[in-house]
Amino acid sequence: MTGAGPSTRPHLPLRPLWLCRVCAAPWPCAAARLALVTEYATDPVGLNVYLCGVLYEATADLHRLHPDDGPDPAVLFDRFLAWARRRATP
Repeated sequence: MTGAGPSTRPHLPLRPLWLCRVCAAPWPCAAARLALVTEYATDPVGLNVYLCGVLYEATADLHRLHPDDGPDPAVLFDRFLAWARRRATP
């Protein structure tokens, strides 16, 4: 594992907590968002479809972890989808 450091590791989610495996921020963290925007640069619809699926999975995982005070849908929408829409707006 030579040359591999925190800056070169992909910022992926740690499930079921949905925290970044590298920086421990709520995923998608800033680095993950940048990587996703780069990866889907020519396919903004694909990015939104991907994020909708991730939102669905995260909602289920987070609700299982906190069934009584589950995740706020508006907060999850902002976290997983709203930022991508803002990035696509000219």
